Amino acid sequence: MEQLLFRTLPFLLLLVFLHSSQTLAQGPAAAPTTAPAPPAPVVAPAPPAPVAAPTPPAPAAAPIPPPPVAVPAPPVGAPSTGPTDVTKILQKAGQFVVFNRLLRATSEASQLYGQLNNTNNAYTIFAPTDNAFASLKSGTLNKLNDEEKTELVQFHIVPTYLTPSLFQTVSNPVSTQAGDSGPGRFQLNVTTVGTAVNLTSGLTNTSISGTVYTDGQLAIYQIDQVLLPLAIFGPKPPHAPAPAPADQGTKKKKSEADNSVSSAHGLSFAMQNVIFLGVISTLTAFCW
Repeated sequence: MEQLLFRTLPFLLLLVFLHSSQTLAQGPAAAPTTAPAPPAPVVAPAPPAPVAAPTPPAPAAAPIPPPPVAVPAPPVGAPSTGPTDVTKILQKAGQFVVFNRLLRATSEASQLYGQLNNTNNAYTIFAPTDNAFASLKSGTLNKLNDEEKTELVQFHIVPTYLTPSLFQTVSNPVSTQAGDSGPGRFQLNVTTVGTAVNLTSGLTNTSISGTVYTDGQLAIYQIDQVLLPLAIFGPKPPHAPAPAPADQGTKKKKSEADNSVSSAHGLSFAMQNVIFLGVISTLTAFCW
């Protein structure tokens, strides 16, 4: 059997070869194989649109701050630290040499120093400039005695703190350190027209021309004329005239009249004596 298989195997292989050749020869030429198109690129899906974050609520509008309060300019001539000293303030401000000298000479400076630094008392000072004193008649200050100089300085000091707005509410006459504000004495009147502050003493009319210093307890204002009080500079009442000497003729007539009266009195007294003696004699004779 095996021998038979080995004998027939070549023959079978030949038949298969021949049959395959014939089949290939008879079939149409195979079309060239087309390379397959490359696959379309896979488009990556678009990333999802970002979710919009919720809009935060608008912040509440900040409250509008009130308008700033006007702060007065730093006081002129004021020491940066230490107690309040009027004379140093005026000295640093300048142009108040004469008034400053009067404050010291009359001891008003030391009194103000003690009051301002040891108590809650407040003051307003009207400070005349050196030009204001220069405009006075020559010798005006030299004619004053010590008491009158003190009263003159005190007439420029008001024992209360006055701001420009408070001048509109003060009652006239305004009391000063000089005391009596009655007519003809130390009478100071204040009037305002808009922001202007006018001062009158009966002899002087002037206005506040600037602020020298202010701190809530002390206010110093510049004035360009000296306030002259009526009590010192006003007209003095006339003196009563001395009685005129009596006329010599009148004296002589008066003397004669006095002598006549004296003579009449003497005669009357003599007659009274005669009558008295006569009565006594009659009574004596009757008794006998």
